[in-house]
Amino acid sequence: MSSFISFKDVKKTYKMGEVEIHALNGVTFDIKEGEFVIIAGASGARKSTILNLLGGMDTVTSGQITVDGSVISDYSEKQMTLYRRYDVGFVFQFYNLVQNLTLKENVELATQITKNPLDIEKTIDMVGLTDRISNFPAQLSGGEQQRVAIARALAKNPKLLLCDEPTGALDYVTGKQVLKVLQDTCRQQHKTVIVITHNLALTPMGDKVIKVRSGKIESIEINPHPMDVERIEY
Repeated sequence: MSSFISFKDVKKTYKMGEVEIHALNGVTFDIKEGEFVIIAGASGARKSTILNLLGGMDTVTSGQITVDGSVISDYSEKQMTLYRRYDVGFVFQFYNLVQNLTLKENVELATQITKNPLDIEKTIDMVGLTDRISNFPAQLSGGEQQRVAIARALAKNPKLLLCDEPTGALDYVTGKQVLKVLQDTCRQQHKTVIVITHNLALTPMGDKVIKVRSGKIESIEINPHPMDVERIEY
């Protein structure tokens, strides 16, 4: 099976005045379609740099990134904008919901910028929030708001879902609920889901675990039997 996502010797260098900072130093990995991937590493390992490049929010210094047969590292600014709009769903640590819109309206907002959106009410049901559909963000708990953020990302019907520390602002129980939604989405919708985390205890739930250290790939492991979130203790 050919790779859905491929990084080939990707380097990213930032210039700070006279100083060059080598954020990524020759990163290579492959991800298959429908895989649940954990990218793990300590703070400062440059996990988010990988996510920003894959999400089209930053550009490579050298190397090649391919997504679904397209070399996105060669994209123009306009192509990159369309890629972010249509192909990628983002879930961040903070929910970034529009406070004066209801849950349903927040999800609806995302469907207005894409070509082939999912049914809004079905997507909200998928994350278990049908009974909160008319609530405003201030009336929702942190975990519920994060599930709205996931529904909003999914409603675009993206090719891949990128999640940067999605449980970082949540307590243990709520964090597990959110991870379960992500794992179920991957399995049931056959979405490619990538979760960035510093929490190594989450690695057993991934089909593939990519460990990053100081801008390099430390290891890539395949879990033949990924664990259900409910069974993970951290």
